[in-house]
Formats: sequence, structure tokens, C-alpha cells
Amino acid sequence: MKAPNILTVIRIIMSFVFLGVYYAGFSGWNYWAAGIFIIASLTDMVDGMLARKMNCITNFGKLMDPIADKIIVMVALLVLMEWGRLDALIPVIILAREFIISGFRILAAAEGVVIAAGPVGKVKTAVQMVGIALILLENPIFSMWGIDAGSILLYISAALAIWSCIEYIYKNRQLLRG
Repeated sequence: MKAPNILTVIRIIMSFVFLGVYYAGFSGWNYWAAGIFIIASLTDMVDGMLARKMNCITNFGKLMDPIADKIIVMVALLVLMEWGRLDALIPVIILAREFIISGFRILAAAEGVVIAAGPVGKVKTAVQMVGIALILLENPIFSMWGIDAGSILLYISAALAIWSCIEYIYKNRQLLRG
């Protein structure tokens, strides 16, 4: 298995470690979870750069890298929701977007077309990852007027999720015509 793919698998494993840290419930669990989440987020950047630099882009990586991203983000969003730091609206919007985009990707694959991630979707992912990390770190420095900066970023990421979903639908509307 190539190094970028190993990082992708490690990111998936880290999702479950993140979840385990939450359910272990020890004091300061959120700082450990933040560290795990930040490292997992960085592996997302590194695996893509490595794959391009080493010229080892694989079908496994094309399939599993976005799935690994979705797993770590959704696990983190659900933990934040259960922890009482996030409204259910954010995970619902983001999960709905992921289902819609995945549906379009399945339709496209059946036609032999690959739908690449768009720039708005990439920004959404980065904003989500920073927002999640800031909420986990619970530092007053990351809040303005009593509003947590991480929460603000997650609302922005939800808006970006809606925007990118509309963009995907519009750009790929021919797939709906069958």
C-alpha cells in the first residue's frame, strides 16, 4: 500500500480513536480529541500532496480519501452535538449535502464521468475542520461577544455546504435527465 493510502486509512482509524476518547469521558478529553482531529485533518492535506508529488494517485485513494474526510468530520460533528456545543442543524445540512453529492457521483460514475471536488467544497472542508478544532479547544480567545468562533465557522461551513451542493447540482444537471 502506498504512503498516501496508508495516511487515508490512518485517518479513518483516528476517527474511531476520537470517538473512543469522547466516550472515555476523562477530564480534558476534548483537548486530546482536538489533537487527534487536528492531526487527522493534517493527514488529509498531506496525503493529497504526497499522492501528487510521488505520482501515485490510485483508485483506492480517489475513493477512500473523501470517505475518510466525511467520516472524521461527521464523527466530530455528532460528538460536538452530543456534547451540547453544536445545534443539530449543522450536521443535518452537511450530511444532506454529502448524500446528495454522493448520489450525483454515483450517477456520474455510471456514465463514466468523474466529478471532482470543487473549490467551494474544498473551502467548506477547511472551514469545517478549523471550526471543529476551535470548539474542541474551548479557549475564550476563540470567541467574540460570547459567541464561539468555531460555531461561527461551522455555520459558515453549512452555508458553503448549501452553496457547493447547489453548484454541483447545477453543473451536473444533465445527469438528472437520464
